[in-house]
This record gives sequence, structure tokens and C-alpha cells, in this order.
Amino acid sequence: MNPRGGIGLLLRAEEVAVCLTGIALWLGWHGSAAWLVPALLAPDLGAIGYVAGPRIGALTYNATHNLVVVLAAMGVGSWADMPGLALAGAIGLAHIGGDRALGYGLKLSTSFQDTHLGRIGRPRQA
Repeated sequence: MNPRGGIGLLLRAEEVAVCLTGIALWLGWHGSAAWLVPALLAPDLGAIGYVAGPRIGALTYNATHNLVVVLAAMGVGSWADMPGLALAGAIGLAHIGGDRALGYGLKLSTSFQDTHLGRIGRPRQA
């Protein structure tokens, strides 16, 4: 199936919606508009683990690109009145949605280019 049409388009639209929701939460929870772009890039610091090889790199990258982690941060941050944690979760949500909309997924331990969505640079099959 063509990933640019049909279901593939719908899946990418969902990820854009996830990204925009994270941005709306960031701004709604009084995150700085001036820090929005730098904060959006921060989760990619998880890629530093690739200095130690693809296995460690995938582990550190996936830890900063995992919906369970960011949703838990948002929930706990809101519940425990810890705005910094809630904001970290919101920006993580936005980042993950943007990454997935562009075709970047969770990393496999074989190579940075190997993701749960397929190999980077090859269209994913929907």
C-alpha cells in the first residue's frame, strides 16, 4: 500500500495532531514560547548514547522517545503539582508526534536507521 495515501496519510495526520497537542499543552501550562524550539530539540539528546554503540544508543534514544514515559511525566506532573515534569512530558509528546509524522520511530539495536516504522529513508508500509 502507498504510505503517502490512504491509511498512511491518516497515520501521519494523527502524529501531527499528537505534536500539536503537546505544543498546546506546553503553552497552556505556561511553557515559554521563546524556549519552545530548543525544548522540542532536547529529547534528541538521547542519541548521545550512540557514542557507546547502537545497542546503548537505541536504549538511551528510546528512553527519551517513549510515549509511556512522556504520558507518565505529564500525568504525575499534573497530579503532584510539579509543573516542570508536566512540561517535560508535554514537550516530549510534541517531539515524538513530530518525529513519527516524519517517519522516525523507536530505534532497533542494529542501527540508528532501523526503527519500528522501518528503515529511515524508506517509506513505511501501512
